[in-house]
Formats: sequence, structure tokens, C-alpha cells
Amino acid sequence: MNEAQNDLTSRRAFLKTTGRFAAASALAGMALPHVHAAASNSLQIALVGCGGRGSGAASNALGVKNGPITLAAMADVFENRLAQSYTSLKERHGDLVDVPEDKRFIGLDAYQKAMDCLKPGDIAIFATPPGFRWVHFQYAIQKGLNVFMEKPVTVDGPTTRRMLDLAEESVKKNMKVGVGLMVRHCRGRQELHKRIQDGAIGDIIAMRAYRMHGPVTKEFSKPKPEGITELLYQIERFHSFLWASGGLYNDFYIHQLDECCWMKNAWPVKAHALGGRHYRGEFIDQNFDSYSVEYTFEDGSKFFLEGRDMVGCHDEFTSFAHGSKGSAIISTNGHSPGQVRIFKGQNANVRDFKSKNVVWAYPQPEKNPYDLEWEDLIDAIRNDKPYNEVKRGAQASLVSSMGRMSAHTGQVVTYEDILNCEHEFAPGLDKFTKDSPAPLQLRSDGKYPVPQPGITKNREY
Repeated sequence: MNEAQNDLTSRRAFLKTTGRFAAASALAGMALPHVHAAASNSLQIALVGCGGRGSGAASNALGVKNGPITLAAMADVFENRLAQSYTSLKERHGDLVDVPEDKRFIGLDAYQKAMDCLKPGDIAIFATPPGFRWVHFQYAIQKGLNVFMEKPVTVDGPTTRRMLDLAEESVKKNMKVGVGLMVRHCRGRQELHKRIQDGAIGDIIAMRAYRMHGPVTKEFSKPKPEGITELLYQIERFHSFLWASGGLYNDFYIHQLDECCWMKNAWPVKAHALGGRHYRGEFIDQNFDSYSVEYTFEDGSKFFLEGRDMVGCHDEFTSFAHGSKGSAIISTNGHSPGQVRIFKGQNANVRDFKSKNVVWAYPQPEKNPYDLEWEDLIDAIRNDKPYNEVKRGAQASLVSSMGRMSAHTGQVVTYEDILNCEHEFAPGLDKFTKDSPAPLQLRSDGKYPVPQPGITKNREY
């Protein structure tokens, strides 16, 4: 799988509901620092969340040539994971990793200790389970730090409203914030977007995306073993639990959803979806293993998203746009390389690079967007360019949740429905300690609550 290997606007103004003010009120009355680059030329990084994606993001950051950049602090809730990350990064980047033992922090409050090691204008990387994203971002605003946060950035309506308020605060403070939807930084996709906006395929009528493969991480989980608390088990296997990640739907499918909506320059207004779990066996997590979603835009055009997480079936990882004058490939086989192309007619074929039907193709080889997103962020920090991707990241996360909720409830879900849904999966997450009960509790039968389409209609479980 390429992802494992390579480790726009809003339709309407967002409604200001009561839940939206929780994060903003926490910042009220504080003298928040105006953020630019650190006082010296050196930028330091704190890595919060030391799993595979966090370690990958830190490595991408340390690889940027517009230095000097050093890793100065690390935080995780699992000591072994931090240790593995430190060893790997140290072997690869040498003296750029300068994290003595007293700056390697363990626990649910470790994020604060790691960020306390930085100066205003330094960079915090957030790669913990996405449910914690708003909690960590709120503290970064207080500290005056620039941020790179992995996607998704929210998991439900209440956390999206909260993140949108925090986005406004971060813009006011001139924070430079990247969100890990790295496809937007792919130079080939940028050129494709420009050509589509210039009319190369006419008006977009439909788009379709496929992400179909077997399990790639911890999205399917069996009962908790002995020797770990329920809370830490759910954090460790966060892809299995909606409160922690938005489930496999949000974490896996958000990239293709975002890239297609970017090509359209719009977010969908509603989702009509179905999904199910064909083979559950001993697994008791909250995910479906297949999703099929029809998104509708305000002009009536459609985006079809097909996801399947199942062994032994046809695998595909592609995205397409169909217009009134032609078609385009947005993703050929994963996130990188994109190998974008424009075709005559509607027969966009991922194996066709040279036929007469190919109108244009981006030259190969192309740079990895995981590197490019960091080059762009560091350039913005160094040169004080406007750069804040939080609002767009929150919108992409919300539209992901819209499709997921439609499948999980069996209802048509609109943009406003999911934005204003009051079901917060993990209330009070900013106050959690290692001894807190897990946000999701087992039922009397020893299984977790799961979606029941057509039975539970106004919330997902």
C-alpha cells in the first residue's frame, strides 16, 4: 500500500451554538502571543504522538533544507512507542534529534510538558489520536506555537465547532498551521486543479473515489487483554473507536474526499450512504468493513466514495473526475505519486499513459507531497507568509463525518445536520487522566456499542 509505504469554501456560515464556545472560553482573558518565527534562526520541534505517522512527520520536518531545524522534545502515552520513535529518528537524522531523557515525556499531560520546552514561534507536531486534536491545539495557541497537525482534526459535530473557533484564534495570532492533507501540496495535483478550473474537462458532473484493501492498522479489535486499562487500550487501537479517530472512515477516506472536493472547489451539502460489517467474528470494534456514499453538491453534481476493508477482494486506490468535456485521474494508485492525467471523453484509465486519449499528464518523477507540505510550512514560517489550514481541515473532517454518520444511521445527513449534531463522542477530553474511565464503555454482553442503521437514527451509537 502506497500510504503505508510512503508513510472551498464553506457553503454557509457556521452557526454559533453553545458547544462552540467551550474552547474559546478557555482562552478568554489570556494575553495570547503573536506568532511568527522563533527569535533565533533555529526552529525547534516538539513531537506529540510518536507512532508511525508522528515519526514520519518529524522525519519529513527534519529533512527540510531550509534549516536549522531540530527535534527538542517528545511526548506519548506509551513509553515503548516513544523509545522506538526516538531510536529510529536518531539513527536517521543524528544531531538534528536532540532530545535528552528529561525531555521525553510520558502520560496524558505529556503534550503540555513537551510544548513547554519550546519558544514562541517553534513548532508542535500533533499526531496523537485525532480525538485529542482540539485539546492539544488549544494549548499551542496559549503557548504561541506554530503547528503541524495530522488529519482528521475533528471526529464529530461538537469538536468541529470547537476547532473552528480555535482556527479563528490561531489566524488572529498569525500562527502558521499545516494540516496533514498533503495531497493539496502535490505539485501535479496543483497543476491539475488549475487546469480543471480553467475548463480543461468542462463542468464537473461527477467524481468517484475508491479505497479498497485489507486491514492495514488497528481498525479491527478483539476484546481488551489483561494488563492494560480500558482507556489506554482504546487509545492504542484508536482506529477502532469513533471517539478517538472517527473510525477507519475518517482516517482512511478523508484524503480522497478532500482532493475531490478541492477539484470541485466546493463541499457537499448532503450524504446518502450505506455500509455494513460482513465478517465480525471475535472483533468488537465500532467500524463497518464496507462503505458506499453518494455525496451531493449544491449544483446537483455527485461524488461517489467507495470504501472496503476486507481481505481477498479487489484492491483499488484511485480517484477520478468526470466533466462535460472530458475526465481526469486525481490519484492513480495511492497518494504518491499522483500520476495525474486529463483524458478525452470519459474513459479515464489508470493504465493509460500514452494513448491518443491522454490530453495531458504531469511529468514524472514527482516529489513526495509528505515532504512538500513541510517545505511549504517552513517557508511560510521563515518568511512570515499567511498559512493556516485549520478551517479547511475541520471542514474536510466534518464532511467525512457526514458520510460516516449517514452510513451508520441509515439516514440522509446534511452538512448542517452533522455540524449541529450534539452527540459528542468524548466530552471533557481535556480533563482526562490515566485513571479516567474510557469514553466508550462495554455493554453488559462484553461488546462495545456499534452503529445500528435504521434503529439508532439521530446519533451513531
